[in-house]
Amino acid sequence: MAKKRKKSQAFGGPVPQKKAAAQKPIGMDGKRPVNWSLIALFLMISVGGTYLAMAMRPSPRPPRYTYKVLRTFDHDPDAFTQGLVVDDGFLWESTGRNGKSSVRKIDLATGEVLIKKDLDEAYFGEGLAVLGDKFYQLTWKSNKGFVYDRDLNKIDEFEYDGQGWGLTTDGKRLILSDGTPEIKFLDPKTFEVVRTIWVRRRSARVGQLNELEMFGIKPKLYANRFNSDLIYEIDPNTGDVTAEIDLTGIWPRRERPEGGVLNGIAIHPDSKKMLVTGKLCPKIFEIQLLLVDD
Repeated sequence: MAKKRKKSQAFGGPVPQKKAAAQKPIGMDGKRPVNWSLIALFLMISVGGTYLAMAMRPSPRPPRYTYKVLRTFDHDPDAFTQGLVVDDGFLWESTGRNGKSSVRKIDLATGEVLIKKDLDEAYFGEGLAVLGDKFYQLTWKSNKGFVYDRDLNKIDEFEYDGQGWGLTTDGKRLILSDGTPEIKFLDPKTFEVVRTIWVRRRSARVGQLNELEMFGIKPKLYANRFNSDLIYEIDPNTGDVTAEIDLTGIWPRRERPEGGVLNGIAIHPDSKKMLVTGKLCPKIFEIQLLLVDD
């Protein structure tokens, strides 16, 4: 009986040999070399992912304040308040609406208007600031501002690009809002823009910034947000919203006439308390800020 052939021989081919596994080169020190390109790629992906996660992570919510009304003062209910300043013991105010715009000097204690200068009906008055012995007033869409002495005599005019909303000063420059998230710093002699910031709340830009005030040992900007009961505290160096002041209920909405919104911020230099009012509001409120515990 013939012997059975091995299976490999039955198909007429040689017995297959296993290939030796490819060997990685070994260095002279007997160790396998480090693949630095793969490590670099891993580090790039890891670091990039970390930065992306940090960028996508929402920033902390800014502190929130409510208020306590300390005193109230009478205010002209026909005044469409656009700018408010306390200086030299008096309240100074800019009012708006074509044909009703004015700049005023007011006895804060009584609400009596001591000096009132009306604007030409072509102009819609806006923000107001005092720097030195001069008052600066914006107009809404006319690209023109006015300069007054302390008797509110117009002594000069100036021009600027874009709309005019709120105005204040840091003691050196005029600071202008135009309803967008951009805040402009102007040279008070040339009225040229020397610096801008973009206002952000938790990394998102916020617009509708209206009346402005600057105050504090480490000065902060305060801005009414149009059509809201909020005031934003803003870092003037970065544009970040560092706190929110919620004035809900201070002037109940059911008591407001058409067009009546909160607008007008001033800091009393003696009490260091904040004064707030609104367009067509019959009162000015002196308030104390109270931190809200979340």
